[in-house]
Amino acid sequence: MQVITVVSAVFGARCSVLVDDDGSCVVIDAGAGVADDVLALVEERHLRPAAVLATHGHVDHTWDAGPLSDALGVPVVLHAADVYRLADPFGTLGLLGSAGRPSHDPSGPLAQAIAATGIDPARYVAPQRVEPFGAVDDVRSADTVLELGSLRIVARHAPGHTEGSTLYLLGSLAFTGDVLFAGSIGRTDLPGGHDATMQRTLREVVATLPPETVVVPGHGPTTDIATELVHNPYLARL
Repeated sequence: MQVITVVSAVFGARCSVLVDDDGSCVVIDAGAGVADDVLALVEERHLRPAAVLATHGHVDHTWDAGPLSDALGVPVVLHAADVYRLADPFGTLGLLGSAGRPSHDPSGPLAQAIAATGIDPARYVAPQRVEPFGAVDDVRSADTVLELGSLRIVARHAPGHTEGSTLYLLGSLAFTGDVLFAGSIGRTDLPGGHDATMQRTLREVVATLPPETVVVPGHGPTTDIATELVHNPYLARL
């Protein structure tokens, strides 16, 4: 299996394309501006996409999920607790404008980051084909095994950054989204974040992964669990 990374210009969000030996592939975290590169890769290598996965519902990880889902003819897959974010990417971040409508105010940092890529923040297209897993009201759902083409991916609920944040586990790889970064963790002060829940996730989900697990985060460099247990202050203090 091969992992190909496409980095979005919006906050450097990492989009990962997992390619199996038989050409099956899945896309994880389709951030703003990655669709063209992913589609070119699929065409050039004659890949067979099975799904667009999202580690969570924040818009810097899902902006191109709808267009890619449509173009590839595959569903967007994410935890049920974060599905609501796909219909209202700005409002669910607490970025509301007049009359409670989602704000596309160009003075906002998220809108500015998206606009800087040449993308109009007002032209977001929500995914039409969404296949959720897990349960909306669970504090932490049981693992879900996703059979996607020839790829067998374990989806492990890891709330705290958002209600539906998920680790995708494949062999010795963990795609952690904004739960765990090299040397840090995702913030918990946005709507849907919860510090105590994040601490539980770090203690019971992240820290219990095998030390040799390679961590592919949603932003920043790749790391591994052994390194983070020693050098990441949020894990070391556990």
